Amino acid sequence: MGSIIAAGFNAGSDDGEIESLAQDLRALAEIGAEAVEIAPTTLDLIAGGRVIAERAEALVAATDEHDFIYTVHGLVSSNFMDPATVGYQLAAAKALVEVCDRIDARVLVQHSGALRADQIHDRAQADLRERETLFELAEFARPYGVRIALENIFTTEPGQYRQTPSEVAATVRAVNHPNVVALIDFSHAYLEATYRGLDLMDELRAMAPLAGHLHVHDSFGRPQGFYRGYHPQENTAMGIGDLHMPLGWGDIGWEAIFAELAFLPDTVLMMEIGRRYRREQPASLARARALAELNAGRPAIAAE
Repeated sequence: MGSIIAAGFNAGSDDGEIESLAQDLRALAEIGAEAVEIAPTTLDLIAGGRVIAERAEALVAATDEHDFIYTVHGLVSSNFMDPATVGYQLAAAKALVEVCDRIDARVLVQHSGALRADQIHDRAQADLRERETLFELAEFARPYGVRIALENIFTTEPGQYRQTPSEVAATVRAVNHPNVVALIDFSHAYLEATYRGLDLMDELRAMAPLAGHLHVHDSFGRPQGFYRGYHPQENTAMGIGDLHMPLGWGDIGWEAIFAELAFLPDTVLMMEIGRRYRREQPASLARARALAELNAGRPAIAAE
């Protein structure tokens, strides 16, 4: 039996209110998604590391309308390497673990960290700071049964310190906690491999044995640099940046990847392909299911 248990899409609010999220959930239920990754930080749900009770109750009511397997995406700005904000980051992440528990989500996505070019004096302690904070969060999450999924990101500005996918895998190994797993974002890995001159498959192979969550969306692996299209569609037209396109719109070799790699048990294939591509979501879901079936020929990796 393979390790991928469900496929689905991310969902969030576009105005800070629950109802727009609820509409997204209903649309995803109609197309037959099995899993949804909620972005609670698109809602006014947490203030200063504290869950706002009445807002949380509204979220629970919206999620209870469906039988999705839920996961939760943490702060997109999450960064446990930053010495100035790491305490606030941790408090918010702990609040999100509580949100996970309220909606029966057992995965919380945490972005891997970074330092700006002007933070060079903090570089020596950055990796250790991230590892220690991840361990503290994992200990907090343990009684809730929530796994922290550390996601590989890509370099976003000149001089930035950012870990490669294989280095993110090394961080997960160093933390060595049963509630910390790697999250492979394939497009992010493609972008960073292009930027650094790395072999994409080697980077993915390093992460796969530790991966308990997957972010799937298409791109051409072309770093964006300083260019910004006037409309998001202009970036898509040129194929540059982190595009979050439907499967098949880019050139990622999905079948070869899923035929080779094996992941941890109970892994969710989460497509970060939003409502902008609603008409393409059903086709992407069908392809994701085919990828999961292809991957089922690979045995799930035993948790270390």
